[in-house]
Order: sequence, then C-alpha cells, then structure tokens
Amino acid sequence: MSGAVDAAAVRDYLVGLQARIVAGLEAIDGNPFEHDAWQREQGGGGISRVIENGSVFERGGVMFSHVMGEGLPASASASRPGLAGRPFEAMGVSLVIHPANPHVPTVHMNVRFFTTTDAEGASPVWWFGGGMDLTPFYPVEEDVVAFHSAARDALAPFGPDLHPRFKRWCDEYFYLRHRAEARGVGGIFFDDLNTPDFDTAFSLVRSVGDAFLPAYAPIVERRRGQSFTERERGFQLMRRGRYVEFNLVYDRGTLFGLQSGGRTESILVSMPPLARWTYDWTPEPGSPEARLADFLEPRDWV
Repeated sequence: MSGAVDAAAVRDYLVGLQARIVAGLEAIDGNPFEHDAWQREQGGGGISRVIENGSVFERGGVMFSHVMGEGLPASASASRPGLAGRPFEAMGVSLVIHPANPHVPTVHMNVRFFTTTDAEGASPVWWFGGGMDLTPFYPVEEDVVAFHSAARDALAPFGPDLHPRFKRWCDEYFYLRHRAEARGVGGIFFDDLNTPDFDTAFSLVRSVGDAFLPAYAPIVERRRGQSFTERERGFQLMRRGRYVEFNLVYDRGTLFGLQSGGRTESILVSMPPLARWTYDWTPEPGSPEARLADFLEPRDWV
C-alpha cells in the first residue's frame, strides 16, 4: 500500500547512501574515512565516517544515525507543537565537507525521517526532511549553476512547483539574521514532508540523496588543483566563522542532536577544524572577497 510506512526500508537506504557517498569522497581525496560506530544510552546509535587532514578535505563527516526516545524535542516538532514530548524514532544521513582549498566550496547535505504517534498515541505520524546547499568562498558561476541544476533535476519528477518552493525555503533557512546575510549560495531545503503518501515522499528523498555526489564531485575536481594565497586562506577561515555561527545558533539538526542526547562528537563534526573571527571586518571594494556578496543575494540560478 502506498501509504504504508516502512521504516526498515528507509534505514536500509540511508546506510547504503552513507557508504556510497563515503566511497565517492574517498576516491576524490585518496585517503580513507575513519569508521566509528556508536550506541546511544537512551536508544539507538549510529555510524560516523570522518576524514581529517586529507589531501583535498581538511575535514569531512558523513554521519548516519538512528535514534529512539521517549520525548520528541521541541526542535523536531516546531511545526507540530502538539507532538512535543511524544515517543519518537529518527534516522538520517547528514554530511558537511570542509575542503582545504578556498576555491573548493564547503557543502552540506541531509536526508532524515521521523516517526511518532499523535497526541492520543493511536495513529502514526511521520515526515521526511532534507536538502543540500553550497557555501563557496570564491564562487564561480558555472559551479553554482551546476549545483542548483542538479537540485532542480532531482525534484523535477515530483512536480514543477517543488524546486522553486524548496529553493526559496533554503534561502530563507540558511540565513544569518544577526548578520543580515546568507550562509552561502543555497540549494534546496524541505521539512515536514508527508504528502501525498509515504512511497512518493520516500522516493523524493532518495532522489535528493542520490543527487549529491553528481552535484558536488565535479565542482571539487574542477577547483581542487587551483593555487591559493595566504590572503585567500584567511578569507576562507573568516567565512567559516559564519558557518559556525549558523550551526550553533540556528541549525535545527544541531539543536535536535544536542537536545535529544545525541553523540556530541558526531554532532559537532560539522564544524570546520579552523575558523577565524576578525573584528568589524569588511572586504576591500572591488576585491575578489567583495564579489562574494553578489552571490549571497538570493537569485534564480537556473
């Protein structure tokens, strides 16, 4: 039945997705990701796959988690406050890749699944969420357009209205309100997806997850050998500081992990290994660093 919830099938897909993405990234970097399986005292566990100081990736984490609990945290039920505190099951793959070269963008991707019951505990309530977004420091329009095109194509089989809506959602979500600026050049983001039925929603999530490597790997290959200066490295570190600010202040995934008693090392591996905060920094007018501001303004890339 198209409406039947199959959490086991979701888990199988997510475990396989993590393995495929790690294999693809290892092929690019030439170095292996560490494998770290963990258990959660409150229920469940996960597999953390991490690389540090690779030949291309200064830090990368591709994380699978499958956790259960007696009280759904508020961060996971923001749009359904009546479900807060209900028993829950949550699983997902989340990744953040921080390349060493400032000309290779940072990237984030996440696909996740939640299930709980209604307030009476009688009927199942489930939803998917996810997306992927790109954070370049020295953006190249070709790369940004290619990334957005891959995101659009992943959603195309499910209706023409989804990409504009999920793209706008991404622009609004990955926004540092205290800085009045976007975190990066966006992509797609969605949450609370439970229509029209389980099979269709799950198929959409698989399409997004499967699109990640084809969207990102070619960009890495095009930019990985580009030379860079200390000035460019310093700008990368300063912009990484913005990434840290978003993850700690606004990111619902980070908040859910911490609020649900998740494994701190696996949650905070999304942080860059090095970052910088410079007081009242502004780019020199007309400089390559100033050019980034034009890319951070939301626009229709495809």
